Amino acid sequence: MRILFIGDIVGSVGRQALKTYLPKLKAKYNPHWIIANGENAAAGRGITAAITKELFEQGVQGITMGNHTWDQKEIFDFIDKEERMVRPANFPEGTPGRGLAYIKLKDAELAIINLQGRTFLPPLDCPFEKANKLVEQARKRTKFILVDFHAEATSEKIAMGWHLDGKVTAVVGTHTHVQTNDERVLPQGTAFVTDVGMVGPRDGILGMERNAVLQKFKTQLPVRFVVDEGKWHFHAAVIDLDPATGLARKISMVRMDEDRLLFE
Repeated sequence: MRILFIGDIVGSVGRQALKTYLPKLKAKYNPHWIIANGENAAAGRGITAAITKELFEQGVQGITMGNHTWDQKEIFDFIDKEERMVRPANFPEGTPGRGLAYIKLKDAELAIINLQGRTFLPPLDCPFEKANKLVEQARKRTKFILVDFHAEATSEKIAMGWHLDGKVTAVVGTHTHVQTNDERVLPQGTAFVTDVGMVGPRDGILGMERNAVLQKFKTQLPVRFVVDEGKWHFHAAVIDLDPATGLARKISMVRMDEDRLLFE
């Protein structure tokens, strides 16, 4: 069994790359579940109902979010109704949406859990304590569990991988938009990577138009960040599962761009 997890989709460039190349990735890898991080899909900030529908129509089966979950005000109109979308579970009790969802596949289910780190990000509830509770809850229903840990600090992401080793199928990091080279299956059978990367503009800075970002760094004056419109790159993780145990057998990374395709 296999999961294809797609890194943060950024803006219209990322959505177009997904539309064009997800069918080819499906043909190449034949995944059972396709999960994507969508928290930057709407102009780099949040997601809309129309984009949510678009991603599902293209073959994404579950959407994870992050610190930009609330940036599009219409999210409050549909997040409680959309059972295939998860936002960080360690937001305070009573926050709209859910942090745990189940994606069905014939006689199997994949639990997807979204958590947000606290280092260099807003001080939410403890993600490690929340992970314990949700993993215990999910394991009563399925042995296949994917955790998207949306965090800034590499140390915090690595800590979560070790914290959940042997308890979940995979812990994949998102948020920093730079694919890391540390993918591995941890000793107790959990696949881990610090950051999957992103799907979106290749030549911006983390997907944003680079001149504005450079101006901010050089002057510290207020600037307006907008999504870049250049060439795209596409980052994802492919996780092979043991159907008997629910743990991982292998994790490998997808890394391609307009000038370097996997299909040529």
